[in-house]
Amino acid sequence: MENQSVPIRGGLLISSVLLTWLALPGNFSFWPLLSFCLVPLLGLLGAAPSAAKSLVYGFISGVLFYLLQLYWIVPVLQQYGGLSWYLAVPALLLLVMYMSSYLALFAAGFYLIHSGGPRLIMPVAAAALWVGLDWLRSWLISGFPWMDIGYGLWAQPRLLQLADLVGHHGHTFLIVLLNATIFALLHRSYRAKDRVAGVVVLACLGALSAWYSVDRWQTVETLVDKAPDAVVGVAQGNVEQTRKWSPEERLRTVKDYVRLSDSLSAEREPVLIVWPETALPFYPRRDDLLKPVSDFVDSRTTVLLSGAPWFEVEQNGGERLVRYFNGALLMKPGAGFDFGYINSHQVPYGEYVPLKKYLPFLAPLVEAAGDVTPGIVGEPLKAGPIRAGVLICFESIFPDLGRAWVESGANMLVNLTNDAWYGKSSAPHQSWAMTVYRSVETRRSLVRSANTGISGFIDPLGRVLSESDMFVEWAAALAVPLLDGETYFVRAGYRFAPICGAAAVVLIIVSLRRRNRGAHR
Repeated sequence: MENQSVPIRGGLLISSVLLTWLALPGNFSFWPLLSFCLVPLLGLLGAAPSAAKSLVYGFISGVLFYLLQLYWIVPVLQQYGGLSWYLAVPALLLLVMYMSSYLALFAAGFYLIHSGGPRLIMPVAAAALWVGLDWLRSWLISGFPWMDIGYGLWAQPRLLQLADLVGHHGHTFLIVLLNATIFALLHRSYRAKDRVAGVVVLACLGALSAWYSVDRWQTVETLVDKAPDAVVGVAQGNVEQTRKWSPEERLRTVKDYVRLSDSLSAEREPVLIVWPETALPFYPRRDDLLKPVSDFVDSRTTVLLSGAPWFEVEQNGGERLVRYFNGALLMKPGAGFDFGYINSHQVPYGEYVPLKKYLPFLAPLVEAAGDVTPGIVGEPLKAGPIRAGVLICFESIFPDLGRAWVESGANMLVNLTNDAWYGKSSAPHQSWAMTVYRSVETRRSLVRSANTGISGFIDPLGRVLSESDMFVEWAAALAVPLLDGETYFVRAGYRFAPICGAAAVVLIIVSLRRRNRGAHR
């Protein structure tokens, strides 16, 4: 892999990008490619003449990869954000370059570890560095942890069980560890003992992971079989985004959801019926359109949970301040409604603009969305035996929010979303895949209601029990198990990723000191 020509370097870079893209959800989701998708990139970095050159390779790889992953942002910004293409494209490029900077940092760090660090622990150090940077990206500038590589295993529930120990980051760690070990086996500069050590570490961690997954599968499956359950209904209205908010269509939208919910008559009446994000296309406090909804709820014994907008008017001195919210409305028979939860993690460029002061050309996006005010995770929303933790829109991609709901007492998670924004792109499939992990990490059933697919039911083992197609009306009711207790991930395992980051920083410092001393292996 040394002394590569320009075509070889380009081929290694592009092949790694394509293999990773093909392995992850949203396109082909051919997960076996994860076992070697990073090897070409590591080979390129291992032959780089300097850390600066590695940084460039990593950045270019990131740009190509995230353009493939996030292309759908442009039509969203154009169609719903009101931006012309010459503003939407730069907005995408800004996000892509930001995301790519993390891969660039990994590339430079890997070069330092490979060239100056102890070869014996290189695969572990590379995996720790990758996971640490994923964690940093999950909270810096509000966080955007979209499509971490570990999510590629989402459709293999028997492989997911490690997530209740260390979250999806644990799978990312193992995937990068495997790729780095293969790289070491192929690279001539690694001594036999280094290669053997890498294989031994990989084999031990792989065997422990396999044993843990088998054991937890059996244990949790027994718990699921014995757990109390509750029937939950989901309605997917498939309301076109272009007509959803038009005054002449709002009543039709409400009636569509009532009609779909009326069809959910199984042997057992649903304890809870879930409508998607902003299923009510009006402000419930002051709109007569709420009456058909309240009439429906009062005629049943079912509690309704629906996404809805909200606003509060405050007086700030002599100034009238209107604050807008995106939240979840809970309606109980004969009891009216209670605004149960306001989303706490907002969509960047949709509900607010990060660094708005420095990106004034993106202001129209916020003006269109209403510049939404965030809420906080509080008490779970109650419906019979259900204590629901609510994840609105892309809150489902943040492990910390699922963990926070379980800590507050939730025995089920509900995701209200609206994937109509994304059209026929890879985004709904990617979002659905990431959501699956929240069930396994917390060992909670998760019910997802989307304006249009993918809606569905996921059990605490990460098994998809039922799911909708996209761009169709869909209604389903299912008995879901209600588990209590906290997983190790909820209690402490969420610290795995930042610990990896700290360890990687230490190892890079060690590598730099070894290089400065001119150490030779």
